[in-house]
Amino acid sequence: MGLDLKPLVTAAPLKLAELSNKVVAIDAFNTIYQFLATIRGPTGEPLMNSRGEITSHLSGLFYRNVNLLMEGIKPVYVFDGKMHALKTVEVGRRQEVKEQAMEMYENAVQEGRMEDALKYSKRTSVLTDSMVQESKTMLSILGIPHIQAPSDGEAAAAYLTKTGAAYAAASQDYDSILFGARRLVRNLAISGKRKVPNRNAYIDVEPEIIEYEKVLTETGLTHEQIVDVGILIGTDFNPDGFPGIGPKTALKLVKENGRLENIARIKDMLSQVPYQEIREIFLNPEKPEVGELQFGDVNREKVLDFLCVQKNFSADRVSAALDRLEKAMASKSQSLEKWFG
Repeated sequence: MGLDLKPLVTAAPLKLAELSNKVVAIDAFNTIYQFLATIRGPTGEPLMNSRGEITSHLSGLFYRNVNLLMEGIKPVYVFDGKMHALKTVEVGRRQEVKEQAMEMYENAVQEGRMEDALKYSKRTSVLTDSMVQESKTMLSILGIPHIQAPSDGEAAAAYLTKTGAAYAAASQDYDSILFGARRLVRNLAISGKRKVPNRNAYIDVEPEIIEYEKVLTETGLTHEQIVDVGILIGTDFNPDGFPGIGPKTALKLVKENGRLENIARIKDMLSQVPYQEIREIFLNPEKPEVGELQFGDVNREKVLDFLCVQKNFSADRVSAALDRLEKAMASKSQSLEKWFG
């Protein structure tokens, strides 16, 4: 679902060059699901190799990270750990959506409605344990560290920004703000386009950054109060929120009343929502055990073996991408030598 804070926050445009030499903690599941949803064939089928194995996630991780590394960005991926019990309702809802979408997708394919088929297919993505392990392998041979969060990956990514281990967290969801991420980067890609719903048109999607302190200043809220706003709207831990309350109304109610317990409008419904527990999830999430982040070199031989030999990727395309990366890295190294030489 994702928390709808967009009307309440100001995002600044971001050039990826501004993140050069900075560590960015990326919500791994969020990112991989994007690849599974968007890297598909003309009729909505996921990218597969000759053995019928889905490779959308590997293609996305490889080419996206080559581009990030070429910009001098230091990505670290954070994987979800144990799911909180309160999230089971939202996970169940998402599963129902996937099942319905799969049925609509299959009907669209049979009826030759390929545009509809592509639209429905994007809602059917499933991330398996083997995909997660393959993703970790891909990152390791690219020299990119990954962290296993004790619970929510976004919480752990936000924690890295609070300790200074990372400059920003990267995710499409706004939950990172509720977890206290000092900076949130959205649309972390070189460039991209997004289809306008129900229209045969596309819009440019550019990277943007949201500053945590700026959110608090502009809304006039404390961290605790912005969490209460999230609970009113609906989070992954109470997906339905409160009836008839959107972002702007939630902001108004919290500013006028201070906290959820003081809002007369929801008094009769509050006992049905474990709001104290949800507050605790966002205000005091489990902390990951993280030592010094170790960034390594790209292992060209292992990348070629994994992608081209094991997964049947085009050796020419993979080699060309690695060549571009090596050239960019050499150029940056020479620039540094001239600067400090």
